[in-house]
Amino acid sequence: MSNIPIARPVEAPASTGGARPEDAPRGLGSTAILALGTFAVGTDAYVVAGFLPAMARSLHVSESAAGQSATVFAITYAVLSPVLATLLARVPRRALLVGALAVLTVANLGSALAPDFGWLMASRVLAALGAAAFTPNAGAVASSLVAPAQRARALAVVIGGLTMATALGVPLGDLAGRVLDWRMALGLVAALCAVAAGGVLAAMPALPGAPPIPLRRRLAALRDPAVLAILPLTVAGIAAGYGLYAFAVPVLRALGSGPSEEAWLLFLYGVGAVLGNLFSGATVDRHGAVRVQAVGFTGLAVTLAAFAWAAHAGVRLLPLTAVLMVAWGAATWFQTPAQQVRLINAAPDETAVVIGLNAAALYGGIALGTALGGLLLPSGAAPALAAAAVLALLCLPYLWATRRFGRAA
Repeated sequence: MSNIPIARPVEAPASTGGARPEDAPRGLGSTAILALGTFAVGTDAYVVAGFLPAMARSLHVSESAAGQSATVFAITYAVLSPVLATLLARVPRRALLVGALAVLTVANLGSALAPDFGWLMASRVLAALGAAAFTPNAGAVASSLVAPAQRARALAVVIGGLTMATALGVPLGDLAGRVLDWRMALGLVAALCAVAAGGVLAAMPALPGAPPIPLRRRLAALRDPAVLAILPLTVAGIAAGYGLYAFAVPVLRALGSGPSEEAWLLFLYGVGAVLGNLFSGATVDRHGAVRVQAVGFTGLAVTLAAFAWAAHAGVRLLPLTAVLMVAWGAATWFQTPAQQVRLINAAPDETAVVIGLNAAALYGGIALGTALGGLLLPSGAAPALAAAAVLALLCLPYLWATRRFGRAA
């Protein structure tokens, strides 16, 4: 689940293998297949939330336990992403991308055929390995396939696959889980990963690997006081906003939504996520990252508190739920571009490294949030939502205390 939008254009990373710009295709069409790959990766990360109750019943575990499949995916991605970036740096890019999608194909087939919960968890670890290998390198390759003036657009095309997965992955999983079966839905995700792997193999030119950035250099950025001050906000903010999204179906049912309404309500969350991300990216340069984040965290705290009130009071107004779903998605993903800008400003000479660390911190936040959601949800949707609202509110004083870090030079 790697929804990490690019906040601003950067130079092509070294992992492109030093391919000369004149040797690369100059059109954006060659990057479309990479967008299909990121869509497959994002769908793999998000789709489970759509059929969580059915999967829990089939595997004879609670919904809280089943939701920890998202936690283990996120932890694996967060811990191993910088390690894989170092270990696989010399692997030719096309082989690396195809191999990562092949791993995702096998992992999703394993999830679809899982005879028990332990097998499912193991297959989610394998899927996280594939996702951590594919997503960062897809952006690097996209930037090397086009002329320098088109790099930002190429990155937007590739990241567009992830944002579309945010909007469509969970509602498609919910729909497929009801019309077909959750195992069949994961089988379709495996087929999508296989198609993307075949497309990359057929369409991508051969690009060599590159000298790796040592792991100690990636982690050395954590000694920078500004980076160290900013990153915890990624963890806390995503934990507050995204933690309960893995349990979105049980939360919606606590608000009185039925199966016929879940798919489009989940879609509204995705619409809000895309719009919030785009609006945030467009306003950071004008108003400053800290102000944008303050608006985002305030909106998130208010939205989650309203959800908690509705669940506690037994309010069953579908229009209110629809508005809150859009606001939830927008406020959760409103913070990501601003965080990236602050980190880039804090360490402008280590852009690729700090963006990678932010991705790891984001998945760490997802792991923390889903773990807390799994612990709190058995006590009821209202207390779990209230706890998430409090965590979002606590982000504001931390933001204020660290506001001097990551300002534009």
